[in-house]
Amino acid sequence: MVTAANRQAPEQDGDPLTAGSQEAELLGPQPLPAAGPLDWLMTAPFVAAFWAVLIVFDLPQRIARLFGPRPHEIVVGCLLHGLVGALRLMGTRIEVERSPLVKPATAYLLVANHQSLLDIPVVGSLLFSNYPKYVSKFELARWLPSISYNLRRGGNALINRGNRRQAQNAISEAVSTAAERGVSMLIYPEGTRSRHGELRAFKLAGTQSMMDAAPELEIVPIVIENSWRLLANNLLPAAWGTRIKVKIGDPIARNVGLDAGDQDAAEVLDRCRTFIADALLEWRREERRAAAD
Repeated sequence: MVTAANRQAPEQDGDPLTAGSQEAELLGPQPLPAAGPLDWLMTAPFVAAFWAVLIVFDLPQRIARLFGPRPHEIVVGCLLHGLVGALRLMGTRIEVERSPLVKPATAYLLVANHQSLLDIPVVGSLLFSNYPKYVSKFELARWLPSISYNLRRGGNALINRGNRRQAQNAISEAVSTAAERGVSMLIYPEGTRSRHGELRAFKLAGTQSMMDAAPELEIVPIVIENSWRLLANNLLPAAWGTRIKVKIGDPIARNVGLDAGDQDAAEVLDRCRTFIADALLEWRREERRAAAD
């Protein structure tokens, strides 16, 4: 197991493992998948279906929002399932390992690695009844059918990554509202996508803001693998037959009462990153062994 003892603090840059080690290689950038005939053949239908789902669900979102946040959230959940359906056109399979302790219709703070924009529909559809909200950069809140409207009106945290105070305030406000409504908030502590599957250093500030804003909510670590492969070639082409793996871990209990604010966010974040790193290492070792056979 990769433990806190052999990794650096989450805020620091670079790989947390010893340079040149097998673990560092496995958690670093992964080899690009070779494009095959099915990749090229099915990319156009996949892209068309994906954009069609986004366009179709834009107006229903706006109508549903007139009746309140919950009808809007239900439509967004259907949107996410529709996007996952579009992934099936590329022969994508999704394998899920979910802790039985993660309950439906329950609010959590979700901490995940980030490999692709496709992480959102995959994880969001799996946690449909938890109605996860997202921490997103401002730029995505414009010009994208369905996505931009949901980011603006769906209770998400829109942040300016160049303005730390604004980002922390936006996260705190969104998390407080989510906790009051009994819905979840998801953050990607890497701060950006790892386009070649590498696990980046985790940044503390956003998670600290989440924990401070909702000290009563448990924290659930989530790891996703191989979603990066679908878009590794920037859709020239997309990757056929990708097997996306998702593991949803046990909730991490929070301190309660007068000492709730004393919980060490850095320690919690390191526990989440350890969970994610261990899962990635296990899966990638299995993949290499299978390829060697």
